[in-house]
Amino acid sequence: MEKNKETVGECPAEGLLKQLSGKWKPQIFRLALEGPVRFNSLLREIEGSNKQSIATALRELEENGLLEKETIKLKPLHIEYSLSEKGRSLVVVFQQLECFAG
Repeated sequence: MEKNKETVGECPAEGLLKQLSGKWKPQIFRLALEGPVRFNSLLREIEGSNKQSIATALRELEENGLLEKETIKLKPLHIEYSLSEKGRSLVVVFQQLECFAG
């Protein structure tokens, strides 16, 4: 019996864990819980981070549909990232992980 290559070894939670894995993604997600975040504020608040790693994490979180990017057209022009509906639906998952870890 031949198994479908797409389902062999895949766990439903594996995709979610891959989306949230990375050095800064959980911290960005946690900060976005409090409200919209900006790139430079993330650099200041996440100790040890750098521009490239924050930019990569933001792009991946946005591509995965967990963050929404909004350009604020006020002077000075800036970009804010907020949790998307999909991202907000994961808050319960993070709370459960925190309870388990605590």
